[in-house]
Amino acid sequence: MKTLITETKSVFSKKYGTEPVWLVAAPGRVNLIGEHTDYNDGFVFPMAIERYTVIAAGYSDAAGADIYSINKEESATIKLDGSATPPQTVVWSSYIQGTIQNVVETGLCPKNFRAVINSNVPLGGGLSSSASLEVATATLLEAITGQKIDPVQKALLCQKAEHLYAGMPCGIMDQFIAALGREGYAMLLDCRSRVPKMIPLDDPNIVVLIINSNVKHQLTGSEYPDRRRQCEKAARLLRVPKLRDATLQQLGAAQSVFEKEPDGNICFRRARHIVTENKRTVATAEAMIRKDWNTCGRLMYESHTSMRDDFEITCTEIDILVEIAKSTDGVIGSRMTGGGFGGCTVSLVEASKAGKVSETIAEQYSTKTGIEPAVFTTRPAQGAMILENN
Repeated sequence: MKTLITETKSVFSKKYGTEPVWLVAAPGRVNLIGEHTDYNDGFVFPMAIERYTVIAAGYSDAAGADIYSINKEESATIKLDGSATPPQTVVWSSYIQGTIQNVVETGLCPKNFRAVINSNVPLGGGLSSSASLEVATATLLEAITGQKIDPVQKALLCQKAEHLYAGMPCGIMDQFIAALGREGYAMLLDCRSRVPKMIPLDDPNIVVLIINSNVKHQLTGSEYPDRRRQCEKAARLLRVPKLRDATLQQLGAAQSVFEKEPDGNICFRRARHIVTENKRTVATAEAMIRKDWNTCGRLMYESHTSMRDDFEITCTEIDILVEIAKSTDGVIGSRMTGGGFGGCTVSLVEASKAGKVSETIAEQYSTKTGIEPAVFTTRPAQGAMILENN
């Protein structure tokens, strides 16, 4: 993150002719296992990664906030007076405006400011660049106002911003891990109780390998909401509040009920993924506590198969990455991570073989697809933080 900080502060100084007063950061995340379970009140198992969104900011005489994005090479003016409304067209600054609006509505009144935003969280890779931006923004308002926001409330305010200002009905996982992540720990999060359990992931012999397929298939934009609606319908057919409450036995017993619906087979398979994924997620956390890495790996592969066959959110390139990983010495387990249809895979890898594993998978993937992947290793990183407050 040091290079990211240096670049951000340098651009701020050149653009505004002064040093920043505040410097904050919030991480991206990778979900080790537990995909699409969050909005079903289930369990997820993310960790913060060593990729961050950094914001450098200082005082301004102009009304509102002037924000410059290094990544987008664009500026935006943000309202601070609580008068903002959701946009008709979502752009990068919508996430910032939504977060600020929600925080201001709680009573925090930030001074006018100007800021430079920079991020090395891959965009569209399923590593939650949006939550990283939202949580960094909320953390900046804490620094500016000198008022602490409860971390859980901060995560929920950022989630609300994504719902209202980006039109994405996401669960709570991304914002929670960005706000509450701890160095050296993954987070088993119960999305119903909103109670996180920190699980040590500090074995020096194990690293997390993230491979960005550099593929994001063009979709209609309805795939995520469609999956959510299908899960909600499955819960209604099973007569449970959420799929968190369903069991495989219940699902099997209700198969004839699903068969009467036009989309019953689809909803049945969506439910089967969620029910089994919840079990796998809890079992993975328990295995990690025991440092039973082989069980963790097996459950990750099972998770990927379920996402591919029952939830249908993988794609050819992602499946190829997982298959290559499965046959590569040093890989313990691998799966797609994120919302789906492209993005990244996450793998548990023997630290001593990580370099060779990275080279092997990248070379074979490039040979099979003609696409150069982006590969990096990470350990569990620290969540949102105020780096400077002058």
